[in-house]
Amino acid sequence: MNRNSLSAAIALTLCLVAGAAVAQDSQDAQPQGQAATGQRSNVSNTSNTTNDNATRRAAEQMSAVQVRADSLSLGGGMMSIQDAPKAVSTISRDAIKQAAPGATFIQAIDSIPGVVSSTDDVTGTNDGNVTIRGFPIDEVGVTVNGAPINDSGNYKIYPTEYGDTENMGDITVQQGYPDNDTPIAGAAGGSIAWVTVDPSHTAGLDFSQSLGQNSYHRTFFRLNTGDTGPVRSWLSYSNNETNLWRGRGKAKITKVDGKSVWTIDDRNSVTFSVQYNREVKTNYEGLTKAQVAQQYKQSYASVYTPGSTSSNFYALHQNPFRNYLASADGEFTFTDSLRLSVVPYFQYGEGGGGSGSTVTENPLANNNYYHSVNYDLDGDGKLSGTKLVNSFSNSITYRPGIIAKLNQDLTDNNSLEYGFWWERPRQQQDQVFVPVDPETGIPVDTWAKHERISYPDGVAQKSYINYTTTTNQKAFITDNWTPDDKWTFTGSLAYVWSKRDGYVAEYPDSIGSISAAGKVTTVNAAYTANPDKTFHKFTPTGGIKYQLNDQNQFYLGVGKTFRAPINGAILSNALYGNGTAEANPLPNKPETSVTGDLGWRFYGESLSASVDAYASNFNNKQVSGYDEATGLTVYTQLPKVHMRGLNAEASYKLDENWSVYANYNYTRSLMQANLDTLGDGIYYTKGKTLLNSPKNTGYVALNYKNGPFWAQLNAKYQGASWGDWSNTQKIGGYTTLNLNAGWDFPDFSTTFRKPYIKINLFNLADRKAFTYASNVTSFLASNPDKIKDVNGTTLYASAPYYSVLQERTFMVTFGASFF
Repeated sequence: MNRNSLSAAIALTLCLVAGAAVAQDSQDAQPQGQAATGQRSNVSNTSNTTNDNATRRAAEQMSAVQVRADSLSLGGGMMSIQDAPKAVSTISRDAIKQAAPGATFIQAIDSIPGVVSSTDDVTGTNDGNVTIRGFPIDEVGVTVNGAPINDSGNYKIYPTEYGDTENMGDITVQQGYPDNDTPIAGAAGGSIAWVTVDPSHTAGLDFSQSLGQNSYHRTFFRLNTGDTGPVRSWLSYSNNETNLWRGRGKAKITKVDGKSVWTIDDRNSVTFSVQYNREVKTNYEGLTKAQVAQQYKQSYASVYTPGSTSSNFYALHQNPFRNYLASADGEFTFTDSLRLSVVPYFQYGEGGGGSGSTVTENPLANNNYYHSVNYDLDGDGKLSGTKLVNSFSNSITYRPGIIAKLNQDLTDNNSLEYGFWWERPRQQQDQVFVPVDPETGIPVDTWAKHERISYPDGVAQKSYINYTTTTNQKAFITDNWTPDDKWTFTGSLAYVWSKRDGYVAEYPDSIGSISAAGKVTTVNAAYTANPDKTFHKFTPTGGIKYQLNDQNQFYLGVGKTFRAPINGAILSNALYGNGTAEANPLPNKPETSVTGDLGWRFYGESLSASVDAYASNFNNKQVSGYDEATGLTVYTQLPKVHMRGLNAEASYKLDENWSVYANYNYTRSLMQANLDTLGDGIYYTKGKTLLNSPKNTGYVALNYKNGPFWAQLNAKYQGASWGDWSNTQKIGGYTTLNLNAGWDFPDFSTTFRKPYIKINLFNLADRKAFTYASNVTSFLASNPDKIKDVNGTTLYASAPYYSVLQERTFMVTFGASFF
């Protein structure tokens, strides 16, 4: 390739991310999770990029191991060959395609050691919850095709927004700490990465249709262009709909995804990816233990009584959202020893969630009075009384970014990786109000864009406005050294710099104890602030691996992580004590963690296994508190948490048809100090266990394959866990038993290929259980004895509310490829 063409390709990669070409899984495409023989991995062909800076010696060794991969016992795709000197697990395409057709990536990683995941709805229309070694999902970094997808403000993950199982390549979890070249600023714990499948070299159309309980139906199409000169592409569409299995309501999620690969030559390529999502979902209500004892399958109220002001009606709890993510991956080889990787990306998201509120009709409200209107909201011919409205919390995000790095082979035994990451997301959040139909209770504008309740001067009434600009920057360098065929030494250092600045305004009478009435403008809002905070930290990592022989390896790894405070902490803490003599911004501290992994891996033809013992010292865990002066939720820190545990997994191949996979996980997550929540008191949490952190979990799967028929029977055990920080309310452990099975038919003709049928049965025993404590502000479940803290403050109590396990459910999928 000549220099001018290479320069043009690099420029195209940098400039076209926002308009990236929308360009399948294919039998003739390279297996997911494996880089081409003799090549390092990259973020567009596999989620496991821990070897992207492998030395030449190590790359040759990996190629030899990959040749043996098909003969090894790898649990039907639930295990993959790893060589990083730290805990890493990858689930392959073979395992993903057996899962429920609309499953999210959170559901797909449920079998990975150290992962505890759950969902309110197995159809993939609910975001679900996950912890990894005790770290919740907003303390774990997540990327898709090399681009970050954690919310830029609060670091939360919304899995329903990204990907169809038919398009998922492989998924990798780094349980302890991410690689330093990962574009993540919000991971105190580990990371999750997944990629979309590469386009096929053969043109065609893939189709599948799924049906199930609760009026579940899902349609999926994917058009494969095949090779069109140096470019091959796919474009997919899916529509996933279901009624809620408890309570009234439904969910509808529509996705359009695409991927194009431009193979410039055998040393240079550019990959473009795009993912678009539009969804409208009714939320499931979190339930207390008392509610579940009364009725297991309840949720928000199903019936609306005209004139009611109850906010519990299901139609008020909608979650509409639309977003897209466009990214590119340019892989360029300058010389035999120098390579460049460039990943620009752009993300856009818009939408929010609703609940109920009230507005007063007041004929005297000719001025701008909050929560008052001078017109007839419900059409009853009267201008008086309190009326039900839909309060809608809205968010809009624009997120450009880029990560670029160079990989340099200094010698056959020594390689260097160095680069930078930059992004600058902008996020605006506010809460507006929308009228509801007086007869049905349904909001007149689901997206709260056009029918907002306004003041007489036409300005929309809002209870708050938050605006944040976040600048994240990282510089990193990693050195790998393999002095011989047995030893590998890795050292890495990154400098992370994160700045948050913005604006916050809380309007009169819009929160807690604020009761001042008056004209509402951003000038005389109840409280305003323009906070500006910068956080930075060095994050070193290091590791040693000893390859005893072709089957056995031992490793030791240590890494430090960093997580800047969420945007809400910067904004709300700036208002702490506002209006009092004690007014002063509340300090924010970044979360950090130091994690060590000590492990052994064994890969054999009949048996493969791995064992990893770990320890994490977690500092400044961010928790919410209460400001009595303003009535605002503010944020403070729990000084120290110690995580200790063991992850173990094994796969045994009984014969050519039967195999079994199992893992066991022990986790101890103990708080090392009492928790000061400010206005609510100092809770006695020292020596207590983090909520949603079961001590024991396990997974076992029995796999069978004979010709066109395949089946898997699996069981997941989740031990007992706590629902509140003070460990006064425990939820019991439970086991779910699930069955996946399918039949792959022969081709009917050259234009009707690969027909199949798949059945997914979830919770065969129809078990009822609590799965996850949803309200992380339940510091004390109850306080009938009026327990006081060390300062004499009576501790505030609130009952935890939970997600619950879905009843027995089935799905059937038919699919084929055409042309």
